[in-house]
Amino acid sequence: MLAAILIILVVIIAAVLIYAATRPNDFVVSRSASIRAPAEAIFPLINDFKHWPSWSPFEKLDPDMKRTLSGVESGKGAAYAWEGNSKAGAGRMEITNAVPSSLVSLKLDFERPFRANNTVDFTLTPSGDGTTVTWAMRGGRPFIAKLMGLFMNFDSLIGKDFEAGLDNLKRATER
Repeated sequence: MLAAILIILVVIIAAVLIYAATRPNDFVVSRSASIRAPAEAIFPLINDFKHWPSWSPFEKLDPDMKRTLSGVESGKGAAYAWEGNSKAGAGRMEITNAVPSSLVSLKLDFERPFRANNTVDFTLTPSGDGTTVTWAMRGGRPFIAKLMGLFMNFDSLIGKDFEAGLDNLKRATER
């Protein structure tokens, strides 16, 4: 009886591990918002890390977070490193491309609570009387992330933060 239970348990665990291994190797989380403001008013808030505390939801995870700005002041080559509590973690991001009023691309490297190397794009597209801002993050999914993804929805977890950030950008720029 015990042997049969153990065999069933091993088969279930093996099935879960095999299924996790078949999940996609990459992920994309993306959210968009329509903001009634010109791209020229939104772009500087994204393109200059000094402005991020005014809108990024991640800035509020640790009031005592250590922040270090380096490189150029804004645009390509500007860098931002942070080290905070267990919620904020630690990492570094650098602007790798900036096209005035239309695109800001970042290289995002997390050190903790887990290591990850992702890319982030903020795309600003004129739309009617305003701008559609899309915040997208892409990266690889190692096996452990695939396994965790069977039990938690990464898109929902990160997506809600992107939505909050886009709402903050909206409040900061709409008149």
